[in-house]
Amino acid sequence: MKLRNIALALSMTAAIIMGAQPAFASDQLPYVALGADLNSEQRATVLKLLGITESDLSHDTVVTVTNAEEHEYLDSYVSSSVIGTRALSSCKVLEEGKGHGITVEVHNITYVTPAMYENALATAGMKNASVVVAGPSPISGTAALVGAMKAYSQMHGTPISPELIDSATDELVKTGELAESLGDSEEAAEIIAALKQVVAENDLKTDEDINNAIDEVAGKLEISLSEEDRQLILELMEKLSTLDLDADIARRVTAFTHDRN
Repeated sequence: MKLRNIALALSMTAAIIMGAQPAFASDQLPYVALGADLNSEQRATVLKLLGITESDLSHDTVVTVTNAEEHEYLDSYVSSSVIGTRALSSCKVLEEGKGHGITVEVHNITYVTPAMYENALATAGMKNASVVVAGPSPISGTAALVGAMKAYSQMHGTPISPELIDSATDELVKTGELAESLGDSEEAAEIIAALKQVVAENDLKTDEDINNAIDEVAGKLEISLSEEDRQLILELMEKLSTLDLDADIARRVTAFTHDRN
């Protein structure tokens, strides 16, 4: 069950991971990624949840994701049996104007929260975008991760670096594991977002500095961490500290998380 939840987190996350960069957006057309194995009824359900019609697709940029692609990208992170044999989850990404931030809406995604998505997307480099992720029924959603990658390539003509893909995916998985340990998905997303902000703003690199930050942030948020939780967070922050994290984006994601509470 835990593996299923991790895969769910992993996959949905990335629907956003690859989603967008700043733009002028209200008049922009969305980028849509559809699972290749949707039957006609499932496709109709997904399109309705994404807020688009078949006729809209003739104007939008549309990519298709196959199950083989899911395994190509995800087998190194989760069991191939968890990913499954059909690509069904889909996503829509719309670029927004400067200052919009990252907003996420999910349908038939039963584990990963919008705040968890936003955290990982910020790590991947997303700045201003509206993202909708949907499945035809409650499913893990791994196809949407690959779909977002393909949508990103179409949108900007260049792929996201492997380091960012790996880090954002790792973040989502670890946030899902932390959520299981804490018994609270929002708390898990909140502490990860806050710590990313502290690490980025203060350019923290050493274990000592990061551990001190974990103590400080957990205390302020009144979140009790086990030693296993601390080690998981430390490993993630060590990886994220090697990236050029955008402290302003991390700060904005933290603000979104607080707004929900």
